[in-house]
Amino acid sequence: MANSVYQINKGINKPIEFKGLRAQYIGYLAVGLVFLLLLFTALYLAGLDLFACLMLIFLLGGALFGGVYHLNKTYGQYGLLKKLARRSLPAAVRFTSRKAFTNLNRKEDHHGSTH
Repeated sequence: MANSVYQINKGINKPIEFKGLRAQYIGYLAVGLVFLLLLFTALYLAGLDLFACLMLIFLLGGALFGGVYHLNKTYGQYGLLKKLARRSLPAAVRFTSRKAFTNLNRKEDHHGSTH
């Protein structure tokens, strides 16, 4: 049986990609575009000239696209998340008591049963 009726999906376990953007950067761009739409609406309803609103939104949109593509190219799929996670790690852990280490070898039942 040389030919099969089933198609093989060769994109399994690969990240979502759209126009060169991968993974979470697609979401960042989508959220940014929604924000720009809301900003345009607010500025236009506030009475700002239509031409000024459009110019501002196009400039901010270009900066948004450039920034998101730069992050995508610089950090890759998970690099930005790793960098943000690394920031939250403490530089050092300081203990004022040895109690945490002296109780490590005890063979006690810590599941709530009493003997």
